[in-house]
Amino acid sequence: MSSTALPAARPSVMSGIGLMVLAVLLFTTMDMLVKLAAERFPIGQIVFVRNFFAFLPVTIMILRSGGWSAIRTRNPLAHLLRSGVGILSMACYFLSYALLPLGEAVSLASSGPLFMTALSVPLLGEKVGPRRWSAVVVGFVGVLVMMRPGSGLFQAGALVAIAAAFCYALAVTQVRRLSRTEGSTAIVFYFTLFATIAGAASLPFDAVMPTWSEMPLLVAIGLIGGVAQFAFTAAFRRAAVAIIAPFDYLGLVFAMIYGSLVWGEVPDAWLIAGAAIVVASGLYIVHREAVVGRRHRAALASG
Repeated sequence: MSSTALPAARPSVMSGIGLMVLAVLLFTTMDMLVKLAAERFPIGQIVFVRNFFAFLPVTIMILRSGGWSAIRTRNPLAHLLRSGVGILSMACYFLSYALLPLGEAVSLASSGPLFMTALSVPLLGEKVGPRRWSAVVVGFVGVLVMMRPGSGLFQAGALVAIAAAFCYALAVTQVRRLSRTEGSTAIVFYFTLFATIAGAASLPFDAVMPTWSEMPLLVAIGLIGGVAQFAFTAAFRRAAVAIIAPFDYLGLVFAMIYGSLVWGEVPDAWLIAGAAIVVASGLYIVHREAVVGRRHRAALASG
C-alpha cells in the first residue's frame, strides 16, 4: 500500500451527497404513501394535502433563508407559469402511481433528464452537442423497452408517467429561467402555494372525507414531501450538480424495494433492461454537461 493517502472529500461535498440520498429516500417514501392514498382518495385531494402540510417545512426553510424577505418576487407571472406545469407534472406522477406498479412508474418517470436536455435547446437556447443528443436518443430507446413494445406501448399508465416526466422537464426549464432573478426559497414557496390552491379548488367536486385513522397517512405525505424538498434544495447548495445528480437514480432502487415489500411487485427483464439504459444515458448526459461546464469556465478564465 502506498504511504501517500488519497485526499479526503470535502465535508460540504459529502454532506451534499448525504442530503441528496436522504431527499431521494424521502421522495420515494412519499411516492409509496401516495400510491397507498390513491387507492381511496382522488388525485386532486392528494395534491392538496401534499402541498398544504408541506408548508411547515417550507416555513422553516423561509426562516433559515432570512425571513419573509426571501420570498419577495419581481416576477409573479413566471412563478405562476412554473407552478402550472409543475402541478400538472405532480398530478400525472400521482396518477401513474395509481395505475402502475411503483417501480415501473418511477422508472418511466426517470426519463425526465432526457426531456430536459431536449427542451433546453428551444426553450433556453442552450447548445447540445452530438454526444448528448446520442445519449438522449439511446435513453428514449430505454423508455420504449420499459413500455414493452408490442404489448404495453399505449398503456394508459405508461403514457401518464411519460407525460409526468415531460411536464417535469418543462417545470425545470422554468426553474432555470426563474433562478436568474429569484432565489430557491421563493421558487419553492410559490409552487407550494399555487399547488395548494389548485388542489383545494378540486375539493368541492371530488373529495373523500378521511377517517381519523387515515389522517396520519395524508399528513405524512405533505410533511415528508416538504422535508424532502428542503433536503433536495440544501444538497444542491453544498455540491456541484454533476456530483450529486447521479444519486437521484437511487429512487429507482428504493421504489422497487418498496414495491416488493408493500405490494409484492417483481420487476421483469424488460423493466430492468430499460431502466438500466435510461440511467446510463442520464449519467452520461450529466458527465458531458460537467465536461462542457469545465471547458466553459476554463475559457472564461483564460480569456
